[in-house]
Parts: sequence; structure tokens; C-alpha cells
Amino acid sequence: MLPALPAGVTWLPVQRGESGDSVYRRSDGAAFAKVSMGANAASLEEEHRRTEWLASFDLGSAKVLDWRTSEAGACLVTRTVPGVPASELPAADLLAAWPSMAQRLKALHSVPATNCPFVRSLSAMFDRAADVVARGAVDPEFLGPEDRHTPPQVLLDALRAQLPARLAQEARERVVCHGDACMPNFMVDPDTLRCTGLIDLGRLGVADPHVDLALFLANARDHWTAPAQAVAARTGLFEMLGIAEPDDGRLGFYLGLDPLTWG
Repeated sequence: MLPALPAGVTWLPVQRGESGDSVYRRSDGAAFAKVSMGANAASLEEEHRRTEWLASFDLGSAKVLDWRTSEAGACLVTRTVPGVPASELPAADLLAAWPSMAQRLKALHSVPATNCPFVRSLSAMFDRAADVVARGAVDPEFLGPEDRHTPPQVLLDALRAQLPARLAQEARERVVCHGDACMPNFMVDPDTLRCTGLIDLGRLGVADPHVDLALFLANARDHWTAPAQAVAARTGLFEMLGIAEPDDGRLGFYLGLDPLTWG
């Protein structure tokens, strides 16, 4: 499935994704390839479409270089987004990079939602969570420490009680969301500590902005080495977004739902 390369350049295996995808990097660093086999190829097709669409908005996201399919699977090749994942930065550097990362998220959310052909609706994600829970496929490692000893069905039922209110909020405020706005998906120049772009767009779509805000804050939490850093990051994010009174209940709802949708 991997495309041929110029002489002296090879594909180097990077990792095997949780979905079963295989990821490769060109030895010259110019591109990455993701290979998905069997039924998983449909998910890679969704990532391909989203990556191609977002590239036109000049947000630093990856550009599609090649897309190929066969009866066995699919392969997506994208140009490398420069920098390192924000998750690899020391806490002090992450805090310095934080304003430009928040600005990049704000820019994504400012893309006109009416122009976006992809939808990540709460109703669809809740149905997905219900399916994952019913199949017993929830990965406890994705859950917060406080939830790992609670049966997933109990977690889902607690979220279900909030569903009507959250659906009403979503109807009033919908933006183009990354869908998986965690630290590994924000690339940062390690020298300037400026955000260079976004990667892994397989869940991009129109949704409540709190889908992204909840993950953005919670995933960074593990990187801070002092409470003051977490406070500064939270304050800086909401100031950047012009949100005077953050809705912690809404953030908590989406943070609780997300780990139930993987599986």
C-alpha cells in the first residue's frame, strides 16, 4: 500500500495506532503515511476527506500528498507539519506555547460552520458511546482515575440524564471542532514555542465547542508540574476565547463522554 519513494529514501515504521492503523515516516522527514486495512479503511477515508477539506483554510494542518485504496485497505500520505507534538514539551515550554495553541484552536472554531460538510453531532456521539458500552469495549485507561472503578453503563446513564440540556446547548452554539483536541495533535516549533499546526483530523466536524475545550484543558493537566500552571492555562484559554464565565458542567459532560466513544 505504501507509495514508492525516490532512491535513498525509505518508509520508517513509527507506531501502530489504537485503531490498528500503521503509521510510517519518510526517512527524509517530508511526509507521513497511515495504512489502514480491512474495515478500518472506512475511518481512514473519513480522515482523508477532513484533512483535504481543512487544508484550504491555512491553519497549518497537514496537506494530502497521496491517497490510494485497494480491496485490502487504504493509505493516506500527508506532508509533515513542522515542529514537535505539544505533549513532548516540558511544562514551562508548554505554558509558553499555550497562547498560540489557544489561538490556533480559536481560529479553527472561527471557520464558518455552515461551510463544513462534516458533522460530529452530540446525538451521533452519544449513540456511538452507547454502542461501545454495550459491546463492553470501553478502555479503562481512557477514563479519568475517578471513573475507572465505576461500571461504564453507570457512567453512560449519568450522562444520559444531562442529554436534553446538552443537546439544547449544542443547537445554540456549533463550531468546527477538531474532535480530538489533545496535546499530541498540536504541533509546536520547539525554538519559538509557537503552534505550527494541527494533525490527526479523523474526528473533525461541527459540534459544541466544549467538545474541544474539555479535552484541550484536561489532556494538558497531566503535563503541569505546579497548580499555578494549570490555573494560568485555564485562565489564558478562556480569555483568548472571550468566555467570561466558563461552564464547568458542560466541560465535564464532554470530558466524561469522550472516553466512552473509543472502541
